[in-house]
Amino acid sequence: MSAEPRLFFEDFHAGMTVERDLPVLSEQEIIEFATKYDPQSFHIDPERAAGSIYGGLIASGWHTVSLMMRAICEGYLLEAASLGSPGVDNVRWLKPVRAGDRLHMRMTVESARPSRSRPDRGSVVHRWQLLNDRDELVLDMTGIGMFRCRPR
Repeated sequence: MSAEPRLFFEDFHAGMTVERDLPVLSEQEIIEFATKYDPQSFHIDPERAAGSIYGGLIASGWHTVSLMMRAICEGYLLEAASLGSPGVDNVRWLKPVRAGDRLHMRMTVESARPSRSRPDRGSVVHRWQLLNDRDELVLDMTGIGMFRCRPR
């Protein structure tokens, strides 16, 4: 993280986009994450996963959200005057993510509004999408970020 933020509330406007490619996920990474946090058989056992409705091992949805968060941080958040987030309003896992998938994050600002009670900050509604190498939407999230205004 840089000492002085590069992005402030004023830099986020409706329609703004940021895109970033993610590292390719391996079968070992899928199993390690799921073993620790989401040990369902279709995430941790390739043989049982082959007989599941998914026809093979898939990443935990929470793993894909974590990958998305890393891409968000590296794509812009670590350079921003972020004050955190009051939450995520929507998370949808639309397609399974498998080992070897090449994932791409797209963030689009849906709206930005200054705080009425605190003039030093504003709220930004983001839509984050994760697409695979077949350009299929695999994860769709909407959430709110709070950002400091640029110092005067």
